[in-house]
Amino acid sequence: MSIVTEGKAPCSKCGQQNTIKVYRSINTSEDPQLKEKVKDGSLFLWECPHCGQVNLARYETLYHDPEKKLMVWLVPEGDVSESQMKAISNHTKAMGGYTLRRVTDMGSLMEKVLVNESGLDDVVLEMCKYVTKMEIASKMENNEKAASIMTSPFHFYRISGEDNERVMTFMYPYEGRMIGADVGFNVYEDCLGILERNPHIKPDEGFEKIDSEWLSSKMR
Repeated sequence: MSIVTEGKAPCSKCGQQNTIKVYRSINTSEDPQLKEKVKDGSLFLWECPHCGQVNLARYETLYHDPEKKLMVWLVPEGDVSESQMKAISNHTKAMGGYTLRRVTDMGSLMEKVLVNESGLDDVVLEMCKYVTKMEIASKMENNEKAASIMTSPFHFYRISGEDNERVMTFMYPYEGRMIGADVGFNVYEDCLGILERNPHIKPDEGFEKIDSEWLSSKMR
């Protein structure tokens, strides 16, 4: 079941302390509307009653989609409860087939849910991001701009089209604005083949943090 409590948070504009709703766990089978609120980020937004400022709530939560067999633990960097994560990992082993992930920010939680809903593999997508960055960087006019592309955070936004016409869209910041990069689904298939030929590039058991740093560590 979803566990909801209350917490205190200061407004980013006026500084007033406010009582906000905090979801310690999110179970989408019991609260299906919560999935949509996670996907669009609205679950983590709250409005200050004193000045009207919309703020982003930051707290630890466990997202659980029993139907999709997905668990994503949103936890601040350095505050990982290893024993608790191990206990839940062992429990999900008995149920079989679960994907367990760990993220450190709300945007990454949104992405993991969107990727799962699209029927894609987040490990393959990380390889797609790397290949896409390489392609974009190769067309940059100087090394400084190319380097900025390689270090930019790319996020999966959506997949559109049908069959061979499918296109994946990644969003990334560049020179103060968000840019969309459309990538043919053939890139996903090529990256899937790369990973199949390199079986060492795979998640360990438990709540793995799958991102660009993780991929880089596996490719060394």
